[in-house]
Amino acid sequence: MESIGEELRIFVRRFGLLNAACCDECCGEQVSMAQSHILFEIRRLGSPSMQRVAEELGMDVTTFSRQVKSLEVKGLVARRVSPDDRRVSLLGVTAAGDEVVARIDSYMADRVEWMFSSMTSFERETVVRSLGLLNEALSKSDCCGADKIIAYCK
Repeated sequence: MESIGEELRIFVRRFGLLNAACCDECCGEQVSMAQSHILFEIRRLGSPSMQRVAEELGMDVTTFSRQVKSLEVKGLVARRVSPDDRRVSLLGVTAAGDEVVARIDSYMADRVEWMFSSMTSFERETVVRSLGLLNEALSKSDCCGADKIIAYCK
């Protein structure tokens, strides 16, 4: 039987999450995978602080700040000072950013539909339930890095 880590790596590769050409296929923008995650989290969290999004994504603040600056230059993200604490920057997705996120969402929905197309409804429900359990377990664990996950799953 193949290890869990191996199954996860194969899934990521087959699903295309490491696909360097995803920008052209997905939204037509030069938005990296990390940047798409940033856009998604900003939208999901509302008007979060930079620190909150960086923590949510497990990115160091320096790398995160560079990515946000790049998204600002592209006009996809806007930064504003918090009215409660002038030392805190709050992030928001611009109208152009919303359009990019919508195209990414559509692309991902098509990919998921393609992935599930050969499964029965029971199999789909099982996968969705299992992914929920996996996400819940990860949210409760001390494990914070892919290297730790892969080492654990061997």
